[in-house]
Amino acid sequence: MRAILLAGGVSMAFTLLATPAFIWLFRKLKWGQFIRDDGPESHHTKRGTPTMGGVVIIVAAVIGYFVGKLANNEVPSASALLVLLMLVGLGLVGFIDDFIKTHKQRSLGLTGWAKIAGQGVVATVFALLALQFPNEDGLTPASTFISAIRDTNIDLMMFGTIAGLAIFLIWIYILVAAASNGVNIADGLDGLATGSSIMAIGAYTVIGFWQFNQACGSVLENVSACYSVRDPLDLAVVSTAIVGALTGFLWYNTSPAQIFMGDTGSLGLGGALAALAILSRTELLLLLIGGIFVIVTGSVVIQRVFFKLTKWKTGTGRRVFLMSPLHHHFELKGWAQVTVVVRFWIIAGLCVLSGIGLFYLEWIAG
Repeated sequence: MRAILLAGGVSMAFTLLATPAFIWLFRKLKWGQFIRDDGPESHHTKRGTPTMGGVVIIVAAVIGYFVGKLANNEVPSASALLVLLMLVGLGLVGFIDDFIKTHKQRSLGLTGWAKIAGQGVVATVFALLALQFPNEDGLTPASTFISAIRDTNIDLMMFGTIAGLAIFLIWIYILVAAASNGVNIADGLDGLATGSSIMAIGAYTVIGFWQFNQACGSVLENVSACYSVRDPLDLAVVSTAIVGALTGFLWYNTSPAQIFMGDTGSLGLGGALAALAILSRTELLLLLIGGIFVIVTGSVVIQRVFFKLTKWKTGTGRRVFLMSPLHHHFELKGWAQVTVVVRFWIIAGLCVLSGIGLFYLEWIAG
């Protein structure tokens, strides 16, 4: 518990105190946000606002985690280090994307295939490492079983070692790409992705702490429903470190934002969210916990599919929403930006509460 409090407190203090210095530095480096001409007109006032704030979040989370562990005389676990690997690895992909945008002053950074390749490399390294490092009970950070609230009976290795491993790598990539792109798409209004990520990643502090108390062989064990997860308490520590970093960053990221997290932050945070779901054996539960990201991503898919279908049938493409992602639709409907953000936060909170509630009910049912 002490490590959890220290990790969250240190990371939050870092972003609260250090973000103004990063804002000054990014202005000096001319790392300002580029605004698309086809976006909402109200967004043009944001042109030049420092971006790449994900650097602050990532540095704060890493420092907070290690301070929390070392101050408590604990050795960092394989599971938590894998979450940080995903956070930093995809953060680097996002940083390259952001740097190209700011350097060339255009909305396109990395090409679509380059971004997919970057996500694929990080996801593959993560997946292969996650099947290593068994603890004294033989538990590795991840398993080859498909997981919902715990491992199901569906083991990908039933297809054979080579085929099973290939399917496992594809499965991990899908989770990582979906989560990272989901947070990235939600990062369109001041504070929207930051606040939603606080709630979604914060859910894994609760889940990790719960799994630690209900671990198979623990004093509080419910034998019929105990959890076999490697390093659940440390997953709670690293998720709290990320939440603390985001909370301090949100002070400067709320409307009107003084700094944006950029793809550096959104891709890294989405990757960390996917890693927490994979390592806590709650992969499919992420659909609920990250429900707000599913909704905004779904709005983009619906818009594109409907446009292409109507263009193919009638020759003229039609749209379901005034603009996608969904938050821009409500902006164009006349909602104030703050109103959209707060209402989407409420939806994000309800999704997270539903996910945690389902997690708890499943444990009671055994």
